[in-house]
Amino acid sequence: QVQLVESGGGLVQAGGSLRLSCAASGRTFGSYAMGWFRQAPGKERDFVAAIGWSGFSTYYADSVKGRFTISRDNAKNTVYLRMNSLNPEDTAVYYCAADPVVGGGAPIEAYEYDYWGQGTQVTVSS
Repeated sequence: QVQLVESGGGLVQAGGSLRLSCAASGRTFGSYAMGWFRQAPGKERDFVAAIGWSGFSTYYADSVKGRFTISRDNAKNTVYLRMNSLNPEDTAVYYCAADPVVGGGAPIEAYEYDYWGQGTQVTVSS
C-alpha cells in the first residue's frame, strides 16, 4: 500500500514556474514507477509525465515536453514535477500516481496506476 500526498500547487502568472512535490509513504517507493496527470474542469484526466523506478527513464506528453521536468529522490520517497513557462492551458488539478511496475519503464495510461494522491490545484493566470 502506498499513500501519496501532493504539494506545491498555487496561482502563478503566465510564463512563471512551479515545482510540485509528491511524498510517498512506504518502504517500497523505490520500486514504483511514478506519474503525474492533470485534470481540468469538464475534461478527462490527462497524462503529463512519468518516470521509472531508477529515474533513468522519463516520459512526457507532447504539450509539456521541453517545459516540464519530472524527477525523483528515492531516498526522500518523493517525486517532483518542475513546471516552467506555464500558460493558462496548464491550469488543472495535478495528481501523482504510483505503479508497482516490473522493469525500468513507466506507464502513460492512467488505468495502469494503482495508487493516487488527492491532487493539488495549479492555476495559471493570463
